[in-house]
Amino acid sequence: MTSDRCFEEEDLLALLAGDQSPEAWREHMRGCVDCRRLFSAQEPLQRALEEPASQPTDAQVKAARAHLDVALHPKPTAYYDVWPDTPVGPLFLAVSERGLCAVSFRSSLDDFLRGVERRGFRPAHGPERVQEAVQQLRDYFAGRRRRFDMTVDLAGQTPFQRQVLEATARVPTGAVASYGDIARAIGRPTATRAVGAALGQNPVPIVVPCHRIIGSDGGLHGYGGGLDIKEKLLRLEGAPI
Repeated sequence: MTSDRCFEEEDLLALLAGDQSPEAWREHMRGCVDCRRLFSAQEPLQRALEEPASQPTDAQVKAARAHLDVALHPKPTAYYDVWPDTPVGPLFLAVSERGLCAVSFRSSLDDFLRGVERRGFRPAHGPERVQEAVQQLRDYFAGRRRRFDMTVDLAGQTPFQRQVLEATARVPTGAVASYGDIARAIGRPTATRAVGAALGQNPVPIVVPCHRIIGSDGGLHGYGGGLDIKEKLLRLEGAPI
């Protein structure tokens, strides 16, 4: 590296492993506040600079990589709150900077937050940030809203899951579609089971209406919130069930 270039992950790991000289880093950090701040959290890297002749252990390299991943790729924040009294019970909501990213019912707060974290978000309590979503859902449950006007954040979903959720979002209020209909809509007519699995991972139920997807026999099948809630939502929307 040259002394005017800032840290990159591969450089820091090379330094830790002893594949780069620490002299250039020392020179660069004397004039770079951001790099000093980043480096100060990397204990194994500090040790490598202080004792350049020592050989770090595999555990130290692994720890440094984990620290670097957090420092260089910080998790986006998801602001959450609980709406305790809805027609489907307590509703847990989270909103990122990109849109509504999580909806859950028949869950505990701990389970909800763990799910948010697994999708790569850092949860933070922020009731004011979810108020728009709460208001639209309140209007929906009261029969005053037929469609939602909010963006959703599908971070953590595979391309196939996104296709399934986007096709599902096009099923209008008051209508239903089969798993086969969704499979055909995305050009995968034999993937009905995979469609069901993808809908089972829907991070924003109700808003992306996986409850509107039914079996080819017209029966209600598989819903994470329970078939009673699926039926309740469809009856609320006036769907033919």
